[in-house]
Amino acid sequence: MDTYTARRLALAAAITASAVLLAACSAAESAAPESSPDVVEKPTEPAEATPTPERRPYTISFGGDVHFEGVLRTRLNTDPKTALGPIAKVLKRSDLAMVNLETAITTGGTPAPGKQFTFRAPAAALTALKASGVDVASLANNHGMDYMQSGLKDSLAAIKRSKFPVVGVGRNEAEAYKPWRTTVNGNRVAIIGATQVLDAEFVQAWTATGDQGGLASAKNEARLIQEVRRARKNSDTVIVHLHWGTELQKCPNEAQRGLAPKLVAAGADVVVGGHAHILLGAGYLKNSYVSYGLGNFVFYNWGPDTGRTGVLTLTINGRKVLKDQWTPATIQGGVPIPLTGTGRQQAVTGWKALRGCTGLTARPGQFG
Repeated sequence: MDTYTARRLALAAAITASAVLLAACSAAESAAPESSPDVVEKPTEPAEATPTPERRPYTISFGGDVHFEGVLRTRLNTDPKTALGPIAKVLKRSDLAMVNLETAITTGGTPAPGKQFTFRAPAAALTALKASGVDVASLANNHGMDYMQSGLKDSLAAIKRSKFPVVGVGRNEAEAYKPWRTTVNGNRVAIIGATQVLDAEFVQAWTATGDQGGLASAKNEARLIQEVRRARKNSDTVIVHLHWGTELQKCPNEAQRGLAPKLVAAGADVVVGGHAHILLGAGYLKNSYVSYGLGNFVFYNWGPDTGRTGVLTLTINGRKVLKDQWTPATIQGGVPIPLTGTGRQQAVTGWKALRGCTGLTARPGQFG
């Protein structure tokens, strides 16, 4: 083959290859979707987040110690829905209401050996509380296990059946210290119950542990504080309800004065409770609110001091306690009867005066 023929053959091959390449490109363009220089694709937007409900102030009312012994058992057996008497109207006005249920919820069991006073009540006690506007109760007190482990088993079963929230008690430590949680007016509220008062001979038997049912003990300060800190992380308001104080002593004892600041430092916004059978002072500790003693509330005996009672109502928004209000009452026939007129005014003045020996203040952020 001469040089001329070879060049012609090479040129023909190159032309053929170019044609094949051009056809392939045309096919690819045809398969591709059309686009316009005037259209700009928008990035996919994330789904709109559900807006957080705006918080609004709410009210929570606290009453003192409740049981259904003596004359109160008759009221409970007659009609549980009216067993708390006229004070129910005060409780129902609040968004939330809480009391200390100072009794085992059982009709059986064995009384705690050697204990002078033992209280128990049928499951109708929970019906009575619910019907009277109470939303949650604490069983962490020195009568919550008056009928020992068998009584505790009955109590827990009654609580489960009733679906009525009770704090400070459980099948183990985790349940006993676990807060009750609810949301009201956009506020996430956590309420923890514990007792600082336990008879020495029953501390071990009554305190909930990893594998033993019982009560949440405030004597184990580290465990209680741990639970408060945990609740603080995902709550707007943290409330600690305590059974504490010295019977018939009008000023908070050393144990109370020592524990309250620790709970506040851990994140508690409200610390309330009772045990002394009489009223003690209340007020602010820094920006948190503390009530050292709510006294008897629904109780089978009463006198000039032990018969003074009432309802503490706090107005709260998030961590701020905006207002406290005392609705005074006197125990008559075992139930609180709200006071009116001059008697009411005098009782409110007397309640405010109890703050004098507490180190608490009338306004948040003040120094006592």
